[in-house]
Amino acid sequence: MGCLVLIVQHAEKDRLPGDPGLTEFGRLQAEATADWLCSTRSVTRVVTSPLRRAVQTSEPIARLLGLEVTTDDRLRERMNWEGGDEQTVEEFMTEWRRASADRSFVPLNGDSSRQAAVRFIAALDELAMNTADDDEVVVVAHGGVTVDALRTLLGDDLLIAQRPSLIDDGVPCCAITTLRRFRDRWDVELPSTDHLGHVTDHRSR
Repeated sequence: MGCLVLIVQHAEKDRLPGDPGLTEFGRLQAEATADWLCSTRSVTRVVTSPLRRAVQTSEPIARLLGLEVTTDDRLRERMNWEGGDEQTVEEFMTEWRRASADRSFVPLNGDSSRQAAVRFIAALDELAMNTADDDEVVVVAHGGVTVDALRTLLGDDLLIAQRPSLIDDGVPCCAITTLRRFRDRWDVELPSTDHLGHVTDHRSR
Protein backbone atom coordinates (compact mmCIF):
# COMPACT_ATOMS: atom_id res chain seq x y z
CA MET A 1 0.00 0.00 0.00
CA GLY A 2 2.81 2.48 0.75
CA CYS A 3 3.45 4.58 3.83
CA LEU A 4 0.93 7.14 5.06
CA VAL A 5 2.07 10.68 5.91
CA LEU A 6 -0.20 12.87 8.02
CA ILE A 7 0.88 16.51 7.63
CA VAL A 8 -0.32 18.38 10.71
CA GLN A 9 -0.51 22.15 10.39
CA HIS A 10 0.89 23.71 13.55
CA ALA A 11 -1.61 25.05 16.08
CA GLU A 12 -2.48 28.71 16.62
CA LYS A 13 0.65 30.77 17.30
CA ASP A 14 1.31 34.07 19.03
CA ARG A 15 1.19 36.93 16.50
CA LEU A 16 4.80 37.94 17.00
CA PRO A 17 7.85 38.18 14.73
CA GLY A 18 10.76 35.75 14.74
CA ASP A 19 10.01 32.31 16.16
CA PRO A 20 6.85 32.57 18.29
CA GLY A 21 5.31 29.69 20.18
CA LEU A 22 1.69 28.64 20.60
CA THR A 23 -1.13 30.53 22.25
CA GLU A 24 -3.10 28.84 25.04
CA PHE A 25 -5.82 28.08 22.51
CA GLY A 26 -3.18 26.64 20.20
CA ARG A 27 -2.08 24.28 22.96
CA LEU A 28 -5.68 23.05 23.23
CA GLN A 29 -5.71 22.45 19.47
CA ALA A 30 -2.46 20.51 19.67
CA GLU A 31 -3.80 18.37 22.54
CA ALA A 32 -7.04 17.67 20.63
CA THR A 33 -5.05 16.64 17.57
CA ALA A 34 -2.83 14.42 19.71
CA ASP A 35 -5.88 12.75 21.29
CA TRP A 36 -7.38 12.03 17.86
CA LEU A 37 -4.16 10.64 16.42
CA CYS A 38 -3.60 8.45 19.47
CA SER A 39 -7.13 7.02 19.36
CA THR A 40 -7.54 6.54 15.59
CA ARG A 41 -4.13 6.11 13.96
CA SER A 42 -1.10 3.82 14.31
CA VAL A 43 1.68 6.37 14.05
CA THR A 44 5.26 5.08 14.18
CA ARG A 45 7.22 8.32 13.76
CA VAL A 46 6.87 12.07 14.41
CA VAL A 47 8.93 14.59 12.41
CA THR A 48 8.65 18.36 12.72
CA SER A 49 9.83 21.66 11.35
CA PRO A 50 12.38 23.23 13.73
CA LEU A 51 10.25 26.37 14.26
CA ARG A 52 8.81 26.64 17.79
CA ARG A 53 5.17 26.65 16.77
CA ALA A 54 5.65 23.33 14.99
CA VAL A 55 7.82 21.79 17.72
CA GLN A 56 5.28 22.72 20.40
CA THR A 57 2.48 21.20 18.30
CA SER A 58 4.46 17.98 17.93
CA GLU A 59 5.17 17.57 21.66
CA PRO A 60 1.75 16.35 22.88
CA ILE A 61 1.44 14.12 19.82
CA ALA A 62 4.75 12.43 20.51
CA ARG A 63 4.05 12.23 24.25
CA LEU A 64 0.70 10.46 23.86
CA LEU A 65 2.10 8.12 21.20
CA GLY A 66 5.22 7.35 23.22
CA LEU A 67 7.51 8.46 20.39
CA GLU A 68 10.52 10.75 20.08
CA VAL A 69 10.37 13.83 17.86
CA THR A 70 12.94 14.43 15.13
CA THR A 71 13.36 17.70 13.25
CA ASP A 72 13.96 18.38 9.56
CA ASP A 73 14.82 21.89 8.41
CA ARG A 74 13.27 21.19 5.00
CA LEU A 75 9.84 21.29 6.69
CA ARG A 76 10.21 24.97 7.71
CA GLU A 77 7.81 27.61 6.39
CA ARG A 78 8.27 29.20 2.95
CA MET A 79 8.79 32.62 4.54
CA ASN A 80 9.18 33.81 8.12
CA TRP A 81 8.65 37.35 9.38
CA GLU A 82 11.66 38.34 11.47
CA GLY A 83 10.45 41.82 12.48
CA GLY A 84 12.87 44.55 13.52
CA ASP A 85 13.92 47.33 11.18
CA GLU A 86 14.48 45.02 8.23
CA GLN A 87 10.86 44.46 7.22
CA THR A 88 7.45 45.58 8.49
CA VAL A 89 4.58 43.11 8.72
CA GLU A 90 2.87 44.95 5.86
CA GLU A 91 5.97 44.53 3.68
CA PHE A 92 6.15 40.86 4.66
CA MET A 93 2.52 40.26 3.69
CA THR A 94 3.03 42.05 0.37
CA GLU A 95 5.92 39.69 -0.39
CA TRP A 96 3.87 36.70 0.81
CA ARG A 97 1.06 37.51 -1.62
CA ARG A 98 3.52 38.10 -4.44
CA ALA A 99 5.24 34.77 -3.76
CA SER A 100 1.86 33.03 -3.85
CA ALA A 101 0.93 34.67 -7.15
CA ASP A 102 4.34 34.23 -8.78
CA ARG A 103 5.82 30.88 -7.75
CA SER A 104 9.29 31.89 -9.05
CA PHE A 105 9.53 35.06 -6.93
CA VAL A 106 12.21 34.83 -4.20
CA PRO A 107 11.23 36.94 -1.15
CA LEU A 108 13.54 38.75 1.24
CA ASN A 109 13.16 36.22 4.07
CA GLY A 110 12.51 32.82 2.57
CA ASP A 111 12.17 30.72 -0.55
CA SER A 112 10.09 30.97 -3.67
CA SER A 113 6.95 28.82 -3.72
CA ARG A 114 8.63 26.40 -6.13
CA GLN A 115 11.83 26.20 -4.06
CA ALA A 116 9.85 25.56 -0.89
CA ALA A 117 7.83 22.82 -2.57
CA VAL A 118 10.97 21.09 -3.86
CA ARG A 119 12.63 20.87 -0.43
CA PHE A 120 9.40 19.90 1.33
CA ILE A 121 8.56 17.13 -1.12
CA ALA A 122 12.19 15.92 -0.98
CA ALA A 123 11.77 15.51 2.79
CA LEU A 124 8.55 13.55 2.26
CA ASP A 125 10.14 11.36 -0.41
CA GLU A 126 13.05 10.58 1.90
CA LEU A 127 10.64 9.70 4.70
CA ALA A 128 8.80 7.33 2.39
CA MET A 129 12.03 5.66 1.32
CA ASN A 130 13.02 5.07 4.95
CA THR A 131 9.61 4.00 6.23
CA ALA A 132 8.08 0.54 5.94
CA ASP A 133 4.98 0.05 3.84
CA ASP A 134 1.76 0.63 5.78
CA ASP A 135 3.57 2.62 8.50
CA GLU A 136 2.12 5.99 9.45
CA VAL A 137 4.22 9.12 9.94
CA VAL A 138 3.17 12.47 11.42
CA VAL A 139 4.86 15.52 9.90
CA VAL A 140 4.24 18.83 11.70
CA ALA A 141 4.72 21.75 9.35
CA HIS A 142 3.30 25.05 8.08
CA GLY A 143 0.48 26.22 5.86
CA GLY A 144 2.44 28.07 3.21
CA VAL A 145 4.91 25.31 2.44
CA THR A 146 2.18 22.65 2.62
CA VAL A 147 0.15 24.54 0.02
CA ASP A 148 3.29 25.00 -2.08
CA ALA A 149 3.79 21.23 -2.07
CA LEU A 150 0.13 20.57 -2.93
CA ARG A 151 0.36 23.00 -5.86
CA THR A 152 3.34 21.07 -7.21
CA LEU A 153 1.84 17.62 -6.57
CA LEU A 154 -1.65 18.36 -7.93
CA GLY A 155 -1.21 21.41 -10.15
CA ASP A 156 -3.03 24.68 -9.56
CA ASP A 157 -6.02 23.85 -11.75
CA LEU A 158 -6.89 20.67 -9.86
CA LEU A 159 -6.17 22.20 -6.46
CA ILE A 160 -8.36 25.23 -7.16
CA ALA A 161 -11.13 23.01 -8.51
CA GLN A 162 -11.09 20.89 -5.34
CA ARG A 163 -10.48 23.65 -2.76
CA PRO A 164 -10.85 27.14 -4.32
CA SER A 165 -9.84 29.06 -1.20
CA LEU A 166 -6.75 27.11 -0.14
CA ILE A 167 -4.07 29.11 -1.96
CA ASP A 168 -5.35 32.46 -0.68
CA ASP A 169 -6.63 31.45 2.77
CA GLY A 170 -4.04 28.84 3.69
CA VAL A 171 -4.33 25.74 5.88
CA PRO A 172 -6.37 26.01 9.11
CA CYS A 173 -4.64 25.48 12.43
CA CYS A 174 -4.01 21.79 13.17
CA ALA A 175 -5.68 20.68 9.92
CA ILE A 176 -4.39 17.33 8.69
CA THR A 177 -3.37 16.78 5.07
CA THR A 178 -3.11 13.08 4.25
CA LEU A 179 -0.62 11.73 1.71
CA ARG A 180 -0.07 8.09 0.81
CA ARG A 181 2.91 6.99 -1.26
CA PHE A 182 2.15 4.79 -4.28
CA ARG A 183 5.37 3.73 -6.01
CA ASP A 184 6.70 7.03 -7.38
CA ARG A 185 3.74 9.31 -6.65
CA TRP A 186 1.73 10.73 -3.75
CA ASP A 187 -2.02 10.27 -3.40
CA VAL A 188 -3.43 13.37 -1.69
CA GLU A 189 -6.34 14.12 0.64
CA LEU A 190 -6.69 17.87 1.19
CA PRO A 191 -6.54 19.44 4.68
CA SER A 192 -9.30 18.56 7.13
CA THR A 193 -10.18 19.85 10.61
CA ASP A 194 -12.94 17.31 11.26
CA HIS A 195 -10.99 15.89 14.21
CA LEU A 196 -10.87 19.22 16.08
CA GLY A 197 -14.51 19.71 17.00
CA HIS A 198 -14.94 22.88 19.09
CA VAL A 199 -11.28 23.92 18.92
CA THR A 200 -11.30 24.73 15.21
CA ASP A 201 -10.08 28.24 14.48
CA HIS A 202 -8.47 30.41 11.83
CA ARG A 203 -5.36 29.56 9.86
CA SER A 204 -1.88 30.30 11.18
CA ARG A 205 1.33 30.20 9.18
